[in-house]
Amino acid sequence: MNYSTLKKTVVLSFVSLMAVGMANAQTATDTSKMSSGTGTAKVFGGASQYSTWSLGVNVGVTSGLVPFQNNSTNDFKASLGWGLTLRDQLSHFFSLQLDYYGGKVQGDDVASANTGAGTSKYGGTYFSTTFNSIGISGVVNVGSVSFLHRKNGVIFYASGGLGLDMYKPTYSKTVGATTGDLNYDNNSHGGKVTELDMPLGVGVKFKLSDALALNVGYTTTWVDNYNFSGFKTYPDFSHYAYTYAGLEYTFGTKTKPALEWANPVAMMYDELYDAALRQEVEALKGRVANVETAVNDLKKDSDGDGVSDQFDKCPNTPAGTAVDGSGCPLPAPIDTSVFMRKGMTGPGMAPVSAYSNIQFEFDSSVLKTSSYPILDATSADLRSSGASCELDGYASSEGTAAHNMRLSKDRANSVKTYLVNSGVAAKKLKIKGYGETHPIADNSTEEGRIKNRRVEFKKK
Repeated sequence: MNYSTLKKTVVLSFVSLMAVGMANAQTATDTSKMSSGTGTAKVFGGASQYSTWSLGVNVGVTSGLVPFQNNSTNDFKASLGWGLTLRDQLSHFFSLQLDYYGGKVQGDDVASANTGAGTSKYGGTYFSTTFNSIGISGVVNVGSVSFLHRKNGVIFYASGGLGLDMYKPTYSKTVGATTGDLNYDNNSHGGKVTELDMPLGVGVKFKLSDALALNVGYTTTWVDNYNFSGFKTYPDFSHYAYTYAGLEYTFGTKTKPALEWANPVAMMYDELYDAALRQEVEALKGRVANVETAVNDLKKDSDGDGVSDQFDKCPNTPAGTAVDGSGCPLPAPIDTSVFMRKGMTGPGMAPVSAYSNIQFEFDSSVLKTSSYPILDATSADLRSSGASCELDGYASSEGTAAHNMRLSKDRANSVKTYLVNSGVAAKKLKIKGYGETHPIADNSTEEGRIKNRRVEFKKK
C-alpha cells in the first residue's frame, strides 16, 4: 500500500468513526431531556456513587514526523501502532491513566535518495524503530460541565505524563535504502535502549452508550535521548507521533453512572426540582396558607372594640363603648355619693362618711382610689376614739365558692393594711371573709354584683 492510498484510508476511517460518534451523541442528547443520566448520584455524594474505572484499546498510525519540530526525516512513512489504557476517573475533570503503547516508527529521506545528494540531516537516510512504552498520564477533560445539554455526548481532553520507552532502532546511511545496513548500539546491548519518555496528547471522546465510548486522539512522545532513529539527532531530542482511534469501556453497574459523563449542572438542577421535594414545598405552602387564614380570623374585629370576634362575648358593641377583655361594656362608674356624710371631706371631693362600704373591681382585691377618702375618715375616727373594728369581706357569685372565700379575705386584708399604714393599731382590727354569702343585692344583674364586691365595717 503506497502512502497516498494509506492516507485516504486513514482519513476516511476517522471521518466515519467521528460521524458515528457524533450521531450517537446527538441521539443521547435528544433522548435525555428529562434525565440527567446520573442515576441515584447526588451532589457532594463522593466518587463512590459513580463508576470510575475504564479499560481502553486503540490502534492507529505512527510517524517520525511531528509538526513544528526538527524531525529526523523529511518524509512521512506510516507504520502500525497500538495501545492499551487503564484509567481511574478521580473527578469530573481529572483522571489518572496507565498507558501502554507499542509498534514501529519508520522514516526515510526520499528526496535525498532520488537526487543522489547523499545523506541528509543527521547522517542517515532510513530508520525503522520498534518500541514499547509504558507510563502514567494525567488526563484533563474539557466540557464535562455543560449548561447547554443535560447529558454530555462529546468530551475533549488533554493528557500528559511520564514513562519508560524500550526501543530498538535500525538505520541506514545508504542513499535510497529501504532496510537497515547498520544496527545502532547505544549501550552495547544489541541495539536495545531504555529511556525515559514524556507523552503529550489531545483527543475527543464520543459516547456510544452508558459504558462504551469511541476515543480518537493524537499523542506526541519525546524520548530523553537523541538516538530513537538510530543516528544521533543532537541537539534535538528524539520524538515520534501516534494518531489513533479506539474503544473505551467503563466498568460498573447500571445503578452507578460513569463519572466521566455525569453533568453536575444537571444533577444540581434535578435535586432542586426533585418531585418529592416539590410536593413537600407545595404541602408546606398549603399549611402556611392555613396558618395565615387562622391568624386573619383571630385578628378579625367586626365591631372595632379591640376584641377579636372569636373572643368577643358581646358582638356589635356600639362604636366608642369602653369594653372589658371579653368585649362587653364596662359598668358605669360607682356613685360614691350614697356613702357620703356631712362633715367628712376628701381631697377635691364632697363630704364623705366613715365606715361606708368599700367597693372592688371584678375578681380584684386592689383598693380603688375612690375609696381613699372613706378609709381616711374611718382611720381618723378609729384613732381618735380608740375603738376596735371588724372588717368583713364579701364577693359576688362569679367563680367557685372557695375562690370567692379567698377573694373576700384578701379584700378585708387590703382594707386592714391601709388602716394600719395610716396609724390604726393592728390589734384593733379583725378581719373575716364571707365569700359570696350575705349578698346585699341581686347577683343575677351586673349592678347587683358590683354592690356585693365589698368590705363592710363593724365598729365595736
